[in-house]
Order: sequence, then structure tokens, then C-alpha cells
Amino acid sequence: MPERLEFRLDDLDAPVEILIDTWGVPHIYAESRADLFVAQGFNAARARLFQMDLWRRRGLGLMAEAFGPQHVERDRAARLFLYRGDMRAEWLAYGSDTKAMTTAFVRGINAFVALCRRDPSFLPPEFEELGYLPGTWEATDIPRIRSHGLFHNLEQEVARAATLRDYGPAVEDLRRIRDPHAPVAIPEGLDLTVIPDDVLRVYRLATGPVDLSTPWTDPSGERTPEGSNNWVLGSSKTATGRPLLANDPHRAVTLPSLRYVAHLSAPGLDVIGGGEPVLPGVSIGHNGHLAFGLTIFAIDQEDLYVYRLNPSAPDEYAYRDRWEPMTTLTEDIPVRGSEPVTVELRFTRHGPVIWEDPDAGSAFAVRAAWLEPGMAPYLGSADYMTAADADEFRSAMNRWGAPGENQVYAEPGGTIGWRPGGLVPVRPNWDGLLPVPGDGRYEWAGFYDNDVLPSSHEPESDWVATANEMNLPKDFPADVTVGHDWYPAYRYERIAEELDGRDAWTVEDCLALQTDYVSLPARALQTLLARVDTDDERLRDAVQLLTDWDTREHADSAAAALYEVWLRKHLRPRLLETALSRHLPAAEVAGAAARLLPQEEYCGDPRVDLELLTRPVHHLGPDGERIAGEIMTDTLAAAVDDLTERFGADMASWSWGALHVAELVHPAHRVLPQDSPWTALGPVPRGGSGDTVGSTSFGSDFRQTAGASFRVVIDVGEWDNSLVVNSPGQSGDPRSPHYADHLETWAADGAFPLLYSRERVEEATTERIYLLPRS
Repeated sequence: MPERLEFRLDDLDAPVEILIDTWGVPHIYAESRADLFVAQGFNAARARLFQMDLWRRRGLGLMAEAFGPQHVERDRAARLFLYRGDMRAEWLAYGSDTKAMTTAFVRGINAFVALCRRDPSFLPPEFEELGYLPGTWEATDIPRIRSHGLFHNLEQEVARAATLRDYGPAVEDLRRIRDPHAPVAIPEGLDLTVIPDDVLRVYRLATGPVDLSTPWTDPSGERTPEGSNNWVLGSSKTATGRPLLANDPHRAVTLPSLRYVAHLSAPGLDVIGGGEPVLPGVSIGHNGHLAFGLTIFAIDQEDLYVYRLNPSAPDEYAYRDRWEPMTTLTEDIPVRGSEPVTVELRFTRHGPVIWEDPDAGSAFAVRAAWLEPGMAPYLGSADYMTAADADEFRSAMNRWGAPGENQVYAEPGGTIGWRPGGLVPVRPNWDGLLPVPGDGRYEWAGFYDNDVLPSSHEPESDWVATANEMNLPKDFPADVTVGHDWYPAYRYERIAEELDGRDAWTVEDCLALQTDYVSLPARALQTLLARVDTDDERLRDAVQLLTDWDTREHADSAAAALYEVWLRKHLRPRLLETALSRHLPAAEVAGAAARLLPQEEYCGDPRVDLELLTRPVHHLGPDGERIAGEIMTDTLAAAVDDLTERFGADMASWSWGALHVAELVHPAHRVLPQDSPWTALGPVPRGGSGDTVGSTSFGSDFRQTAGASFRVVIDVGEWDNSLVVNSPGQSGDPRSPHYADHLETWAADGAFPLLYSRERVEEATTERIYLLPRS
């Protein structure tokens, strides 16, 4: 018999039933939507309370209250990036039911918090170990917190500016390929020399990941790419004649997972899929009428503004023909164990001030579209998850704000399509590639209507896919700047190769493609191996190993280990240094190479490597073919030596998974007792890389840092046939059997059934939770 639990809540009008299936997925059945979202909040807190409380503290700037004075600087940064606009406009921007839904959801969270305060046995162990209690939520906390989204392109603006400032446009062209390529023109009035190297420190404090072990230190600014894959197949492309939808978001690999899978059922709503535990509803899944899934659509929604300060009044900046005062707010940050710390927050007309240098007479502020009304990341899904058909879904996407997304959708009758959405600023006189003066010459002229963005409805190919690539059509208006910093197209090209290549697709086929490890950059590099000219038998064996390889980066592949170590650690640095030496004095080459190759990140853009190798005369000089051959030969030999030192001389014993592993680490890992084995899971061997459809991005130690911890494939119309996985498990409570029960399945590229019909859910139920009105 399934385990039975009962809880009484003040905020319910009628009983709610929560069936937990054998995989830890909650199926919540309520008699009204109000009760449904109270129950969703209560259940989310039951499964993920520490994660949710940490998210709220980080977003609102309340970390120091729980963890001490070392977090005051982070708290100040977070408060700069809260939404501070009109809440009426904010709620109305999402849709008519979003405020009511969010309010009910937060009541459910608070009901579980109150239960934990009455009975500490329900508290997750982190609270007892760290000696504090979870906070109480306000409904406005959810839309006010904006700093957990995926943003574009402040980091790239500053990186471009610094490279141009120090080394010039030729080096900037080697840093990263832009698609579509546009020459970088320095905006009139911009002095690159006034931009400090760490101008984004406060921005990164506000938006970066939380680590409770030490005070946060500023890295180089390069962060592991986080993207996604999705596709839909129409009736003619599948074995059953029913559409299929697949989605695997690529985010940081965390403990617990970023995603939480839930089924929400009430009159007029029956939706299931993945969302974030801190948000009501789901953003990826289906509602019995329509399936939907998202990937990042890299809209440039950010700009850095550079100001000249008034020498006699440093809180004033030059704007048009006057000195304009900054707005200053004073707030007290509560600090555990000591008195509150009073901080000042400054804002210009463009946004939060992240850097001030009165001695240099300069200041810097961020304008972000995601600070506009209706832009809380993913909260817009509340509107589209109720769509009864494709037309309603597309209409709801017109109101989508942030982050920029590629949405694909499918109906049981065979209708499929793609609809991107997001707030696109109108920059009438610049392209967004670099920071701009804040003196009034560079102002956004509002925002484009979402109808300006391209879309595809019932395409002739009968499939649509996106993978964060530049997917604006060739006839897209040249005067509409969406962005320039798109991801390489390798994942999309591999998906397209497979989807275009055959029909009769099944759910299992889509799951296999989600975990496909074919590397198109490796395939391209294979064609250049003839340049390796050597009489060394061991090097010849290495060339043969790479030549015979099918370019699938499986965990047990020796060739994949050799390819990745060669490319990331040896070939790329040597190529860039050689190319840089043509443009810079010898004394500056090492510094420029370090700028282009941050030590903690080898997952650079392979388009740059292949560009240098396929056009060696252009990049390496008149003798470029010979130089490229020497570089390939020398660096491959170095990679062989590297792997021999790591694993021994027998190449057959090498494996990519011995280097490339996933280890999931709790954000409080180092401050919790070291005898708590649940604070770190793994390591487990992993295949793939950041360039494969089965995306597993990594840093300098080759450990996976991002990828698809959540994957779903939906059989559109026969919903019970759908598959999903959520690593390492559904629960964030280490006492739960669902804390890490999917880690092995995920690591083996597997999945479990995403059940939808009440009959099938009942068959798989292992726990019944009843939420009852208190009176």
C-alpha cells in the first residue's frame, strides 16, 4: 500500500490529493486552481525548501542575515538588480491569472515553512546544521527577483571593449566569431580606456552562482555556456503518425537539480512537465492539448552605459546639456551575529550603478530589458501553459519577456511550429556590440513588437529544431538588431542532419538523439590530419586512432580523450599564440593569449580553431600551410605525452570518461559537516562535450559544469508514452528516497515514464499526500 500522509492548511477551500509516483513526480489533483497552486507551493517546499530559501535570500539580498557579514557585498549587489517598478504594471504584463496564481503558490510555501517552525522534524537538515530557519515569502518576491535568468550580452560587450582597448580589432576578431559577422565600430564619444577590467564585479555578484564556503571572488567573467536543444516532428516524420516534441535545457549541473517535474490538475487545467521549484506552473511539457519546449534565443537585452561625473558633485552625471543627479536609496542589510549594515544603492535613468570612480570622474550603469515590467525569468509560462491550441500559444508568446526563448510546440492533430519571444530593444543608432556613453546620445527607442521576430508554423519539412544557433532567416530586416552573440551551430547542424535523414522517428529515437555525442568539429578536424607529418611510430598510431574514430565522444572512447586534450589544452593555445604574433609585439602575445584563453575555461569556440586551420595563409602568414602542419604535429605529440603521463602508454586504456566526469556539489558542501556524504554526488563518467547534441560543457579540469540535467520527450496525443529524466532526483531533501535516485539513469543517458492519465498514475503511486482545509 502507498504511504499516506495528511496535512491541514489554512489556505485551502477543499481537499487536495498529491500522488507521488515511483520516480518522485508529484501529481496534484485539486478542485480549483487556487487550491491547486497552494498545493504546488506546499509540495515544492516539501521537496526543495533549502534550495528555495537560498534562491530567495540570494535574489532579495538577504544572504548575510543567515550566513554572516561576508555576504553583505553580494546582498548589496542583488538589491541593485531587483525589480523596483510599478507592481500593477508588473502583474498585468504576464496575464490575468498570474498574480492570483503566484499569491496562492506563495501561500503554499509559507504553509510548509510554518509547519517546519512548529515541527522542526520537517526541516531539511541544512537548516539545523547551519543554525537558521527559512524565511517567509511575499507574493511579490517572485516577480521582483530577476537575477536568476540567462542574460545577453553585457559580458560580451565588456570583453570586446577590453580586447579592443588593449590589443585592437585584429585580436578581437580572433576572440570569438560573431554570427552574423559585423565589424566592431567604437561608438562616438566612447573612451575605452576608462572602462576598468573588473567593471562587472557587482553585476557578477548579483547574477553569479552561490557558494557558501567562502566570500565570493571575481573570476575572469567567462562562464560555462548554458543553452538547450529542442525539436518537434510532425506526423509524416514519426513511426506512429503522432507528433513528437523533445527538449533538453542545458544549465549548470547542480545539487539539487535546477528543474522540478510536476503534474498540476484542476478544472480547466491539466499540465505536466518541468519548471523551477521557486515558480508556479511549468514551463516545459504539455497540457493534454499542446506540447511546448524552449531554448535560449540570444536577444541582446543589456547595455553598459559609461558616464562622465560632475567634478564638484560626484553623484551627478553629464546628460545632454546638464548635470543629472543619480537616485540614491539607503537600505539596511540584516547581518547574522552583528548590527545591520547600511548600504547606498545608486541608479541613473538607465539603471543600477555598478561602478563609481569619482577620482577618475567616471561611473557605469546597466540598462537591462529584464528589469522592465513583465520580465521575471520564466514567469511568463503561466500564460501559455493554459493554451488550448497553437493559436492561443502563439498569442501568449507575444507577451513573453525574458529570457529570449525559442519555443517549439505541437498539437495531437499534427500541427507543429516555432515561435521565438522576448523583449528586443530598439537601438536606433548603434548595434549593441560595445558599451556606450550615457550622455543621451544612445537611447533605446522602446521595444519591438514580438511580431517582428520570425516564426514557423506547419513547415514544409515537417520538423523544426533550435539549439541556440543564429536562426534569423536571410530575409530578416537588416535594421532590426536582435543580437550578435549566438552559440556555434554544431548542435543544430547535427540535429538537422539526423532529422532530415530519415523518417519513422520514435520517442526512444529522440531520447537517443538528445544524448548523441557526435562532434562535428572533430569531424572537421579529421579532414586536416594529413598535415601531421611524422616518422614517429607512436604519433602515427595517434593519427590512426583519430582517423578511424567515428567522432562519437563516448565516455569509453580513447580517441575522444585524445581529441579533447589535444584541441583544448595544446592545439588551441598554440594556434592562437601563433596567429597573435602576426598582430602584436612578442611581449604582448602571452597576455593576449591569456585574455582569449581564460585558464579556467577550455570550452572555447571551435569555429575559431577551424577558421585558423582552414585559412592558414590568411591567419598564419604566407607560409601558413607549413606552419599549420608543424603546429598540428607538435601539439598532437604533446597531447600524446600528456595522456601517456595520465593513463600509461597503452592507448587502448585511455578513456574520455576517466577525464570527463560529473560531480554534483551542494552549494553548502564545504560548510556542512564533512561526514555528510549527500553534499557531493559522483563522480560519474560522462560522454560528449559542449559541441555535441548531448551537451556536457566542461572547464579546465574537464569536469562537466553544465548540460541537460532535465530531458523530456513527449508523445503528442499518447501522453503516457512520454519520457523524462531529472538528475540527480526530484527531491532536495537528502532523507528522501528521491534525492539521488535518477543519477545513474541520467549518467547512462536513460529516462523514465512521464505518466499523465489518472489510471497510469494510480498504478505507479508509492505515496499519497492529502492536504485538507483546517476548518
